[in-house]
Amino acid sequence: MKIKALALAFATIAASSTLMAQKQFTLQDLLWGGNNAHNLRAENIFTTWWGNTALQSTPDEIKKVADGSTLVTVEELNTWAGVTPEDKNKVVRSGHSVSFPYADKSLAMVSGLAKNILIDFEAHKVEWQQSIPEGATNRDFSTESRNLAFTIEGNLYVQTADNKTVQISTDGSTDGSQNIVYGQSVHRDEFGITKGTFWSPDGQQLAFYRMDQSMVPSYPQVDITSRISQTYVDHYPMAGETSHQVKVGVYNVLNGKTTWLDLEGADDDYHTNISWAPDGKTLYIFELNRDQNDMRLVAYDTATGKSLHTVLQECDEKYVEPLNGLEFLPWDATKAVMQSQRDGYNHLYLLDLKTDKLSQITSGKWVVQRFVGFNKKDKTLIYLGNESDPRRSCLYSVNIKSGKRTLIGAEDGVHYLANLSEDGQQVLDAYTSPTVPRSINLLSTKTGKGKNLLTARDEWEAQGYNIPEITSGSIKAADGQTDLYYRMVKPIGFDASKKYPTVIYVYGGPHAHNVDASWHWSMRGWEAYMAQKGYLLFILDNRGSEWRGKEFEQATFRRLGEVEMEDQMCGVNYLKSLPYVDADRMGVHGWSFGGFMTTNLMCTYPDVFKVGVAGGPVIDWKYYEVMYGERYMDTPQTNPEGYERCSLVNKAKNLKGRLQIIYGHNDPTCVPQHTLSFIKASIEAGTQPDLFTYPGEGHNMDAYHQPHLHERITRYFEDHLNK
Repeated sequence: MKIKALALAFATIAASSTLMAQKQFTLQDLLWGGNNAHNLRAENIFTTWWGNTALQSTPDEIKKVADGSTLVTVEELNTWAGVTPEDKNKVVRSGHSVSFPYADKSLAMVSGLAKNILIDFEAHKVEWQQSIPEGATNRDFSTESRNLAFTIEGNLYVQTADNKTVQISTDGSTDGSQNIVYGQSVHRDEFGITKGTFWSPDGQQLAFYRMDQSMVPSYPQVDITSRISQTYVDHYPMAGETSHQVKVGVYNVLNGKTTWLDLEGADDDYHTNISWAPDGKTLYIFELNRDQNDMRLVAYDTATGKSLHTVLQECDEKYVEPLNGLEFLPWDATKAVMQSQRDGYNHLYLLDLKTDKLSQITSGKWVVQRFVGFNKKDKTLIYLGNESDPRRSCLYSVNIKSGKRTLIGAEDGVHYLANLSEDGQQVLDAYTSPTVPRSINLLSTKTGKGKNLLTARDEWEAQGYNIPEITSGSIKAADGQTDLYYRMVKPIGFDASKKYPTVIYVYGGPHAHNVDASWHWSMRGWEAYMAQKGYLLFILDNRGSEWRGKEFEQATFRRLGEVEMEDQMCGVNYLKSLPYVDADRMGVHGWSFGGFMTTNLMCTYPDVFKVGVAGGPVIDWKYYEVMYGERYMDTPQTNPEGYERCSLVNKAKNLKGRLQIIYGHNDPTCVPQHTLSFIKASIEAGTQPDLFTYPGEGHNMDAYHQPHLHERITRYFEDHLNK
């Protein structure tokens, strides 16, 4: 017995020594912006296509994937571009800045700091180049015509292939007011909008947005960097208030004429997902009323600007949310693929533009997460979906006629890159799973088979760091029926006989999720840092989050924060059932919608949560912007009870624990009025939140401030929870 006891003691000492010998993480190791973070990221390779030839780029060369032979070197591109030795790599900094836009031509597009250059890498010379005017932003290049659209201040310009510049608009704001802007993203980047210009297939017509914000009240932002602080304009249409007005124009490069579309509906309707017909004669726009419950797909004649007809209409008692434009079949221009949640889940539909008939292609209690493209030969569609597990995102092809689906590559993890060859018969696929940091593969879209190009090693393990135990599972939502998925990160050196302080990290809002089957179950670097300090982390995706179907997402309609908190409290009850969770030391942290949830939980369940850190929180939805706010809450005028019930200003009096609010001093998304209103209400109520701000920062802190931010968050929990 003494020998066994002695052996056990030695084993314990050895295990402890091994644990101590392993490296400890710092925030500089774990966070974007950290000075050592790049050394701990999974190995990667950068791939692209030249037609149907897969290429791999390195800082020195671009080579063919098939045989590893060099297509062209960066040194050669610099030489042919005429870059002098002292300016080496100024035009071509690395292989990553080179693309191959023409499947049938040996041309490499080099996008430098001040010009676009097409180099013929077989003829060893510059075939064409275009100087970009100083101050040009929102640049949009057409590979077909080589025309370039761009904005300078509030106006729109086109530079033609022969380097002639035409000013399309003249009434755009140039005084910094941003009252009228052309060619920029509108509707505050909602409805899938990411830009404001749209080239026709031949690149000779340009559809563009004109946004008039002059009637929208401005939120006064303060710039403290000057000797005497200055204010600047931030047009911010709050829920229920006057919104901006958007028009759509079409500029014809060949005749210099601009045609304005005769848009239907009210002035403050939303116009999104602009799609050109292949022949360039028709423009399709998804139009949505301000109440966001009535969506119409309208076809317009680009020559006259007149409405041709309404192709289809989709209504919902809560809201409709068009996020994707039409994708025309390469082999039949009279048909297009459309995405819709009309059956309760986002799926692919085939739209016959001759008859306006809509036929469902995919179906089931799962969602299409992204349409990837077409296999032109086999006439199949390629998409990413979560059919096998709500936490996954896998690659599939589907036959349009039969609806038969074929898995492409691994039925595992989250496939974040799916880049098709020109004919769609091959795909460069990259994914990550809970046990695979990164896998990149070249696959056939017909058979789903192919070859592996890279499987990255676990850099954390290889470099000797302590890695916490990360698991994922499910619990039931507050409705007693719906599965909710969670991630749990246990403390380093976890001992089930001990009790640990626990932090719930939360987001909880629409169009986001925290738990998926990616590397480490999508654990954030800060969670590993906290686990190293002896905390247990718990992350739950409640109802209202994305990719679970319309009913799941719309459960929060008109009462943001209520259903979400009910589900999060189911997570709390699960944690309390675990013997190693210290229910007396429970904290919560989140940012943006998660900041709203953190503050809400602290004030609604003041006896449950001891400490909270809320970042950039929404405090009162009537202070939030029109498009997002009214979609989920309606207006303060039509839903006054909901706005009153969900306002955290009214809950400031309930705060008992330690709450720190952190926000960007110049946040244009959750404007500072949110946080300051809560602080004011707390002062009046006699409660004591803490406050910290980042001057000059917006809604999310700059990458280089992330270590500082997370050190502050960590210290707050260390000071007030881990006692």
